[in-house]
Amino acid sequence: MKKNIDENVVTDFGSEWSRFDQSGLTSDDHKDMFESYFHIFPWGGLTSRSVGADIGCGSGRWASLVAPRVGHLHLVDPSQDALNVAVKNLAHCRNVSYHCLSVDALPFQKDSLDFAYSLGVLHHVPDTGAAIIDIAQCLKPGSPFLLYVYYAFDTRPFWFRALWKLTNLIRKVISVWPNVMKNIAADGIALLIYWPLSRAAKILDRLNSLPESWPLNYYRDRSFYVLRTDALDRFGTKLEHRFTKTQVESMLLAAGFENILFSDRQPFWTAIAYKKITR
Repeated sequence: MKKNIDENVVTDFGSEWSRFDQSGLTSDDHKDMFESYFHIFPWGGLTSRSVGADIGCGSGRWASLVAPRVGHLHLVDPSQDALNVAVKNLAHCRNVSYHCLSVDALPFQKDSLDFAYSLGVLHHVPDTGAAIIDIAQCLKPGSPFLLYVYYAFDTRPFWFRALWKLTNLIRKVISVWPNVMKNIAADGIALLIYWPLSRAAKILDRLNSLPESWPLNYYRDRSFYVLRTDALDRFGTKLEHRFTKTQVESMLLAAGFENILFSDRQPFWTAIAYKKITR
């Protein structure tokens, strides 16, 4: 059976997290970005004995804030380089385990996890829908799953989608370059595109004149370190899928989830869903 993994993507992200190990991430950025995803997460439904999984943990930047709130957290990533960074970043946590495995080889028994999340990961695997199904099988009925995947700009105007198509062509070129060239290009994009547009968005926001579709307005309060990290994340990856809100909902329903709630904040699409309880 064909594995649901792209080895080139695994290598790319291992390199990315080794370069950007999040040591330069400010506390404000860390907490604000965490909240942008987890503000819809049902923390009240968990206890000090809850066991969950971070699927595609990368550097462990989200796990470092989740682990202190739960009983045990499993960090799963197919890149050993990424896991090495996560081990360093979570050295203060004693309730974590690490698994160098792909999403189609999860080490958990059926119906065993109290929660799971996968943020910015499953749009980089060959079959996103199948990956969601694999995660669902590991969750107990009624347990929450927090998901973030790239959106297909289904809420944006035509010109915005056309601009993305241009940047996607650029990504396809840059992503196959050697790491040194790829890093230089991504830093250049962060400096010459991400920085000016995000700072212009910040000024317009203060003037109460920020258009909803202003490119990169999500980054208006983010540090240059975040811009560099995300520019490499965006343009250095060879495989990328994008989904409409309807498609995300359909994948979650097909995997056996219900009570799906989408966040109304950027980044889109972030959704919380609960594994269906069979009666």
